[in-house]
Amino acid sequence: MRILRSSVALPPAARGAVVAIGNFDGVHRGHRRVIEQAVEVARRIGALAGVMTFTPHPRRFFRPEQPPFLLTRLREKLRLVAATGVDQVHLLRFDARMAGLSPEAFVDRLLRDALAVRHVCVGYDFVFGRGRAGTAAFLAARLADAGIGSSIVAPVSSGSGGGDEVFSSTAARQALAAGDPVHAATILGHAFAIEGRVASGDRRGRTIGFPTANLWLHDYVRPRFGVYAVEVELVGGARHGGVANLGLRPTFGGDPEPRLETHLFDFAGDLYGRRIRVELRAFLRPERRFDGLDALKAQIAADAAAARDVLAGVQPRGCGTAAPSL
Repeated sequence: MRILRSSVALPPAARGAVVAIGNFDGVHRGHRRVIEQAVEVARRIGALAGVMTFTPHPRRFFRPEQPPFLLTRLREKLRLVAATGVDQVHLLRFDARMAGLSPEAFVDRLLRDALAVRHVCVGYDFVFGRGRAGTAAFLAARLADAGIGSSIVAPVSSGSGGGDEVFSSTAARQALAAGDPVHAATILGHAFAIEGRVASGDRRGRTIGFPTANLWLHDYVRPRFGVYAVEVELVGGARHGGVANLGLRPTFGGDPEPRLETHLFDFAGDLYGRRIRVELRAFLRPERRFDGLDALKAQIAADAAAARDVLAGVQPRGCGTAAPSL
């Protein structure tokens, strides 16, 4: 998959694609339907299939003071997009210039002239242009005036009934905030994961027999603080089950920012500085302050046993809801 970071002076071979447009945070099941529509049209007419997305997320540009909210950082988003089979991604910088484009200029100058798109696919709720004044219907009409086709993809939901949930990034964030990574995975179509390079910690876990790999959350959305059964992917594709604490570690005085501390099962080695990807599979218990390392060590052992049970598909043993944090 080719990544194109500018719309100016595109290589001739990159022009004339079918393009799906969106922020695609989380690349959830609704997003994938929009992208799949672009791939289907592209294959039918013999064009390249592309995705146009933006960095940073426009919400971060317009409201930088808001709490972190990302379901996928850029590396993970591009990996998920690549898995849909697209040929190229137009990764455009969202800055004051982009924010100031009128809906008409977005269509005429960017899509028609710079990219020479042959067809555009967007979701039913797509908005764009200065003041979010452009709608999916406006986009389709403006493109039609230029002789360019478009598809507006209907919402994708959990079923056909009237009360079914529409898959959205907001719904996935709400599920994670409620401590329900299973429901979040249903919306996303894949497990929510936190990815990054392992940071050096205080190495306290080693002293009690449970070494951990530490990741700072940075701009990731904040799931409910607590202990999770997890699966960890290492560079090279090796996977290990594990148990992780996500939170502020109040037992040890509290951290200024949340971190994810993950103990990998059946692993021996140094992970400092290595990139790992930690998938949240099940919430085991909330975070709270705990007095005494001996009792903490016993609880971590119980958490590890419960996590192994969950990952093996059996009912967890003795995992209470008021247990201590790591």
